[in-house]
Amino acid sequence: MAAAGIYARSPTFKSLIWRIVFMHIVAVAVVAIFLPLVLFWLLNSEVDQLHRDAMRAQAEVLAERIVAQPDGLLTFNLPDSLRGLYSEAYGRYLYDIRDADGRLLFSSRRKTGAAVQAPPLSETISGAGVTRVIDGKTVRIRVAEDLAHRDVIIDDIISNFFRRVGWITIPILLVLLAADIIIFRRAIAPLWKASEEASNIGPARTHIRLPTEQIPREIMPLVTAVNQALDRLEDGFRVQRQFTADAAHQLRTPLTILRTRIETLGDDAAKQALHDDIEAMSRIVVQLLEIAELDTLVIDPGETADLRAVCAEVVGAIAPFAITQHKDIALKGTDTPVLIHGNAVMLQRAIFNLAENAIKFTAKETSVDVEVSEDGAVRVRDCGPGIADAERELIFQRFWRADRQRSDGAGLGLSIVRAVADDHAATVAVENLPGGGAEFLLRFRLAEQAV
Repeated sequence: MAAAGIYARSPTFKSLIWRIVFMHIVAVAVVAIFLPLVLFWLLNSEVDQLHRDAMRAQAEVLAERIVAQPDGLLTFNLPDSLRGLYSEAYGRYLYDIRDADGRLLFSSRRKTGAAVQAPPLSETISGAGVTRVIDGKTVRIRVAEDLAHRDVIIDDIISNFFRRVGWITIPILLVLLAADIIIFRRAIAPLWKASEEASNIGPARTHIRLPTEQIPREIMPLVTAVNQALDRLEDGFRVQRQFTADAAHQLRTPLTILRTRIETLGDDAAKQALHDDIEAMSRIVVQLLEIAELDTLVIDPGETADLRAVCAEVVGAIAPFAITQHKDIALKGTDTPVLIHGNAVMLQRAIFNLAENAIKFTAKETSVDVEVSEDGAVRVRDCGPGIADAERELIFQRFWRADRQRSDGAGLGLSIVRAVADDHAATVAVENLPGGGAEFLLRFRLAEQAV
């Protein structure tokens, strides 16, 4: 539970790599601590075992020097080659020879008699012994080494072992950490590649699929399931786009027939009203076809357009409509070409819809301004009622209208603007002007900055 809480609180552990690395560091750290301790214990055990074997071998050598005399007494004849080894001057090795009752018979520490007891061995003295039966008498020979005088080399090995091994584990741990990071990064590189491909998937790029090359076997079912879901989504988008395009095309013919038949009517007022309705319906059909085309649009990365020229063409094309509405439209801003990354036809449609929307809502006898900036921005300003804060995102949704009573549109124009902006990696925003009205801002990437 505690580890789960750490993962939940720390953003670092949201990374799979760092979770694995952290757990591996903990495991290596535990091993780095306990391994020297175990080795230290094994070294001490081995040294003690060698020490006991050596003492037992010396005891067997001493046992061979015990001889029973004809009168039954035991004598111990230590040769000159061994006397120095057990001498008090050397002080490293000791021996005691006792009978079955524990009486000290011979000792390197003092001259003894048959019934004299030797003082107990010190805690710093460790040894081993053997038992022999000589002339029917049981004799126990014990040889010991004074640990206070142990060989200097053995002392150094034991005393420095843990400190040296402990410091060695630190660079080993760092090397393992670096190796782990490299290994894990290489292991999940296919997942990073798949995530980059996934980030490019959108309504206009439903054909993209996650790569399956080098994907780990454990992740392959997830990648396969995602690709299958994308196949189903692409089929759904294709059916939807095809339906929109077919419906728009099918509506064009009856509208043309209606327009022709209206001309045979004698009532001019009714004829004009019907013409206005048909024009509105025709505009909706055109917008539906534009939406269907945008859904399948893939912009050439090297394609550029002159934003200033596009806006000039739009203003010229929509000026008659503005005049009939007793309004005006003006082109402002830079007079020099502004090259941006994009498709000129799609840009024209987006700016046309912004200008048309501004003309509809601006007050009569006022002007709509279309301003082009050298940084790739287009601003369309009107003198209308403005946009409520709660509606600034809703206005870009398809078929959304603030006033359902109006019959001069279906709520598709601004959704087309948003779609064109998304296809061009541009941004679209709307703000209310201090003096009244609204300003729509489209900001595109300059061609020099396109990647």
